[in-house]
Amino acid sequence: MSEVKRWTPDEIAARIARDIPDGSYVNLGIGQPEKVANHIPEGREIIFHTENGILGFGPTPAEENIDYDLINAGKKPVSLLKGGSFFHHADSFAMIRGGHIDLCVLGAYQVAANGDVANWSTGAADDVPGVGGAMDLAAGAKRIVVMMTHTTKQGGHKLVDAITYPATARGVVQRVYTDIAVLDVTGDGFRVVEMADGLSMEELQARTGAPVTG
Repeated sequence: MSEVKRWTPDEIAARIARDIPDGSYVNLGIGQPEKVANHIPEGREIIFHTENGILGFGPTPAEENIDYDLINAGKKPVSLLKGGSFFHHADSFAMIRGGHIDLCVLGAYQVAANGDVANWSTGAADDVPGVGGAMDLAAGAKRIVVMMTHTTKQGGHKLVDAITYPATARGVVQRVYTDIAVLDVTGDGFRVVEMADGLSMEELQARTGAPVTG
């Protein structure tokens, strides 16, 4: 795939940010999805929520402005926007479980053609033994999208007919943003929204473990 211009994590994050409607309440998963907060288009208001109890955080602060008492669920420093607030994590999860989060951006190990997602364990003995807030978010957020690399480091499929890792949630993912494509989940496969420059449908299908349509 040397001829294909893969998108960087920041480019994927910016692509996701462009799709978020103004005024949305959004939770960002730990890891690469945290970058989305750094790419909100000018003039658009997005209210970011984090499980550990912040509503209204902003992009990563400059080094001189970092406050390690102000962190997201991934323990990364964040800024606080005007009107931002702090609260107990139980209240934060009440917001999630109450259906008040418009969008959640998750990372994942696998996404299936029917929208199943596995993002907390590969089943290996040394994996972190806990699903964290992902299960609540997958059940409670109004829309779930995934940010991930299209394949494993070894070239294996991460978009599959059926997940083989422990499930986080069933049938919830609506769109996947990878380093080579943006795809909607159709129920029995994936439909292309956008592809990286230089990538053909044949190459995309070869790198996807479920049917892909244009």
